[in-house]
Amino acid sequence: MIHQDHYRAQTGAASERLTGSIERVTFHSAESGFCVLRVKVRGQRDLVTVVGSAATVTAGEYIECDGTWVNDRQHGLQFKALNLRVIPPSTLDGIEKYLGSGMVKGIGPHFARKLVGAFGERVFDVIEDSPDRLLELDGIGPKRKERVTRAWAEQKVIREIMVFLQSHGVGTARAVRIYKTYGDEAVEKVRENPYRLALDIHGIGFKTADAIAKKLGIPHDSLIRAQAGVRHVLQEIAANGHCAAYREQLAESSCKLLEIPAPVIEQAIAAELNEENLVEEEIEGQPALFLTPLQRAERGVAMSIARLQRHPAVWGRIDAGTAIPWVQQHTGLELSGSQRDAVAAAINGKVAIITGGPGVGKTTVVNSILRILRAKGVAVLLCAPTGRAAKRLSESTGVVAKTIHRLLEFDPQTMGFKRDQYRPLETDLVVVDEASMVDVALMNQLLRAVPNQAAALLVGDVDQLPSVGPGAVLADLIGSGAVPTARLTEIFRQAAASRIVVNAHRINRGQMPERPDRQGPDSDFYLIECDTPELIHDRLLQVVTDRIPRRFGFHPVDDIQVLTPMNRGGLGARSLNVDLQQSLNTDAYPRVTRFGWTYAPGDKVIQTVNNYDKEVFNGDIGRVVRIDEEEGLVYVDYEGRRVEYELGELDEVSLAYATTVHKSQGSEYPAVVLPLATQHYTLLERNLLYTAVTRGKRLVVLIAQTKALGIAVNRGMSVKRLTNLRHRLQALGTEFCQPPL
Repeated sequence: MIHQDHYRAQTGAASERLTGSIERVTFHSAESGFCVLRVKVRGQRDLVTVVGSAATVTAGEYIECDGTWVNDRQHGLQFKALNLRVIPPSTLDGIEKYLGSGMVKGIGPHFARKLVGAFGERVFDVIEDSPDRLLELDGIGPKRKERVTRAWAEQKVIREIMVFLQSHGVGTARAVRIYKTYGDEAVEKVRENPYRLALDIHGIGFKTADAIAKKLGIPHDSLIRAQAGVRHVLQEIAANGHCAAYREQLAESSCKLLEIPAPVIEQAIAAELNEENLVEEEIEGQPALFLTPLQRAERGVAMSIARLQRHPAVWGRIDAGTAIPWVQQHTGLELSGSQRDAVAAAINGKVAIITGGPGVGKTTVVNSILRILRAKGVAVLLCAPTGRAAKRLSESTGVVAKTIHRLLEFDPQTMGFKRDQYRPLETDLVVVDEASMVDVALMNQLLRAVPNQAAALLVGDVDQLPSVGPGAVLADLIGSGAVPTARLTEIFRQAAASRIVVNAHRINRGQMPERPDRQGPDSDFYLIECDTPELIHDRLLQVVTDRIPRRFGFHPVDDIQVLTPMNRGGLGARSLNVDLQQSLNTDAYPRVTRFGWTYAPGDKVIQTVNNYDKEVFNGDIGRVVRIDEEEGLVYVDYEGRRVEYELGELDEVSLAYATTVHKSQGSEYPAVVLPLATQHYTLLERNLLYTAVTRGKRLVVLIAQTKALGIAVNRGMSVKRLTNLRHRLQALGTEFCQPPL
């Protein structure tokens, strides 16, 4: 027992040393390294609580730490470690816990017990120096031996990197990625220029790199720091959807963030321009700065449009007056006036756009165009930005559709596309659905792979949220007047029976959705008005877990998707996910916790970054189907395809009972539940609400504070994305930007 007088004696004293073995990791943040450990200290009967920072900590490991005792008002007596070093354990029990923790892929609790039983305290030496001896054990073949020894060697190097990072004040779980990116040169490369981490490593931002740089002694006002900071600020601006920033605003923001004098920032901007990391152009008469890849992407899109417009379609001119009655006869569908205009524009244009909201017949138009052109022997390729959107396009047209990445044959080895201007797509027409989702970089890659004689048809709803990535490509193409555009407006009778469709169009016109008393017993749209965020939260849980499943028969996990404006806050995706997981999947085991989330079989998860090796992409939703504790693997099913994650890769996913509206773009769900509160104020905009409502196929339940709903309906896009694509298209000249006669 540690007595209070011992504590009092220590509080005024210099730092002391404490050593012991970790019995339990109470808490560990992979991001910051902060940890709360229960430690067995020799000579102490009770476990000691140690609070400190470590890159990784595992039960069974031995720690040495320097620090002081503190008496925390809430948690009692703790040892606050100012410097904490983790040492592999030496006792058999500690070794077994250490190896069985899943830190080395291929060694789980069962195998750890077997290893310790066979080799005792020499087990580490056996794995490292005599790995063939592992083959003496039952159930271990050459393949598993190779996995274990490779993982052990990798872990050793990673530990060294972690020690280096931690010694410079940074606890991070990103060391695996640093090792995979830089290999054995990791420490050397980081020493040389720590700011490269922010550019090269997913999950490490400028602030982390800046902290390392500071510890390495790089001056606060150095040019290397100023250049990295300027680029970081511009990347943050691009992450918010802009392709550029006005020079004056960029310089001002950089000065404020970096606390560096303006002359040094100007010098940094000049250096970045000289090194061609940035490009300067005028936008609306003001100097603006682009990240070079984004400027090239914008130029590429404009030049591809001009190139395609210069060459006639391979099928020649089609008489719309004959073709449209023919297709109506064959489909048995009467096209509206705006639909006929859309068909005519597409069959006689090289690049054309069809836009419109739900229920206006975009699918009917696309099918009519395809039927006319395929009757002429035209070769067609269909694509969409996401797997779900591509699948929906296939189902609606009867023609195989692919994701844009798959169509362009993305190669994870080179991180590039095999299809480009030198090896173009073999087609006469490319149809792109959900075009509003396509950012400027991907649109550039796609259009440059379209051969001269081929046509491009872009289909999408320009009133939805713009792409998650930089640019407002569809809006810019339409706004430039350079591309023939058909806007479908008539809501068809069958669609008009849907309150989802009617209310989506009302919202898009700046009108409030119909009041609750107008909702019939068989409505597909419900508005539940609540006075407080707390009431919204309680109603949401009740609606998802009980009322919708009982009334409509929807499965609470498979069929219902909660969409929320933001990640943070009590009604944010993170908080709602924890609550919904507790309600819907509380008893599932085994459970694994990594990167702030706990996962169990049955949990609904979303991929948050593009992973081309696994062929899963940002926004893909799946279900955890199995957790292998022995191998340290989690298996997720994405619509029938099983994907394997190592525990260190789980920072690529998060729970998905609730997701942000932005993440839902291009997807449809049987039922959507949307909380809307004034705490979401900064994100309450018409296109966000409109996008959320149009994600629901058969049911939308809006649970809202009336004031928040009013703000969202009445507020158009508050910040217009800064791009130069519209001007580029107009500057190329009308002779390139009109369909051939």
